Amino acid sequence: MKKVIVIGAGPAGLTAAYELLDKSSDCEVTVLEESNDMGGICKTVSYKGNRMDMGGHRFFSKVDEVNEWWNRMLPLQGRSAADYKQLRVRVPLVKGGPDPNKEDRVMLTRRRVSRIFFKHKFFDYPISLKFETIANMGFFTTMQVGFSYLASVIHKREEKSLEDFYINRFGKKLYSMFFERYTENLWGRHPSVIAPDWGSQRVKGLSIMAILKDMFGKLLPKRKGAQRHVETSLIEEFKYPKLGPGQLWDVTADEIRKKGGKILTGHHVIGLHKDENNILRSVEVECAEGKKTLEADVVISSMPVKDLVHGMNDVPEDMRSIAEGLPYRDYITLGVLIPTEKLLLKNKTKMKTISNIIPDNWVYVHDKGIEMGRFQLYNNWSPYMVKDLEHTVWIGLEYFCQEGEKWWNMSEEEFARFAIKDMIRLGIIADKADVLDYHEEKVKKAYPAYFDTYSRMDELVEYLSSIENLYCVGRNGQHRYNNLDHSMCTSFEAVKNILNGTKDKSNIWAVNTESGYHESK
Repeated sequence: MKKVIVIGAGPAGLTAAYELLDKSSDCEVTVLEESNDMGGICKTVSYKGNRMDMGGHRFFSKVDEVNEWWNRMLPLQGRSAADYKQLRVRVPLVKGGPDPNKEDRVMLTRRRVSRIFFKHKFFDYPISLKFETIANMGFFTTMQVGFSYLASVIHKREEKSLEDFYINRFGKKLYSMFFERYTENLWGRHPSVIAPDWGSQRVKGLSIMAILKDMFGKLLPKRKGAQRHVETSLIEEFKYPKLGPGQLWDVTADEIRKKGGKILTGHHVIGLHKDENNILRSVEVECAEGKKTLEADVVISSMPVKDLVHGMNDVPEDMRSIAEGLPYRDYITLGVLIPTEKLLLKNKTKMKTISNIIPDNWVYVHDKGIEMGRFQLYNNWSPYMVKDLEHTVWIGLEYFCQEGEKWWNMSEEEFARFAIKDMIRLGIIADKADVLDYHEEKVKKAYPAYFDTYSRMDELVEYLSSIENLYCVGRNGQHRYNNLDHSMCTSFEAVKNILNGTKDKSNIWAVNTESGYHESK
């Protein structure tokens, strides 16, 4: 039996473990997870019956293998009713999936609504070209946006930075309004010093022309059976686990155990030992019982590249230096519970919503002077995320920061006072007395960043790929801002290589870089 160690029980790690056990009877699979939760940053936290999604996760993919995999674990229950309240009525489970007797093990179909909140007004995200947008901007600003965009069409910048990337696609005026502040808030660096790679992976084909094409595409009749292709940021519907994203990974973990795999929680990887032939032979962990060493024939790592290289022996000094310099951004989410009638942001759209609250899944905050990056309304992700759906609104306030900085070191009470002040300044609530309860969650290394030694990442990839039995997968495992589906795709590719005996790992690192993986496919 081939001993396979999988580091990390996030989407990439659990996908790899399940795929190996499902497709081979010759693998003894052990998953090592530092925390006690499944799903990594895709976990769901429950606090007094109210659930929190760490970052907001839309389940949408144009990769057939991913969609089939999701449906196997959590079959689709059906479209949500126009009135969300009807979702609280139990309906029969679609047959299939890992446990057809569990009626909660389903995906819901959700309507995607994400907007920008700027100067106390809502703007569509991505920016739409409808009358409401023009009215909110004002005639003069709209003209500035238009001429600025035309200038960007005529004169394209050489894309040396993320700032160049955005200006080429949206013009300088729109960039300054809706990209510059948020991006600097997210990364802690100005877009002019960030590599354009992040934009090419996250925004991909989105531009003013893509928005126009999508707008007119909705108006034109389509052939029977034909599907309209859209960019990820323009999708209107997505799937979502009934009890939050962590539910998918809890179900996956159950399936791994049923297939004979082991999942060891509370096991922090502190070392990886290579032999004289540059082959990994063992993984050292720290757990409640102390330190122990596990033998390995294959290692699949979704742990941060910085930590992976730090724990490895006999690493060339220049490779170690690149890994040590790789930057990350951490974040804090504060769940805030308020009475429904105290939410000042009322629904002014044509969509039906619970208790007439705004319909957004999340809202991007772009006001200068406000440190909050965005806020989520968990009620709108799934009505099962909120214990008292009829009378309360459960909001997640998100702040991007660095571990060890002032916000990170604040007590929960101190941070809550600070964040609630932002809520009042934004006009979400009128007074701190409106808050019924709150709960803080901190997430380390949530966002691999694209500056500092990232410019030499290709060299590090070449070195890691030279370790024959090491496979790096997932967002942190590759130091790449992958979507959920692309993190899973890296594991699909890694498992294929392991089972086929393929030594070339370029297919694993190519996920989300080659056009075949992009949503514009």
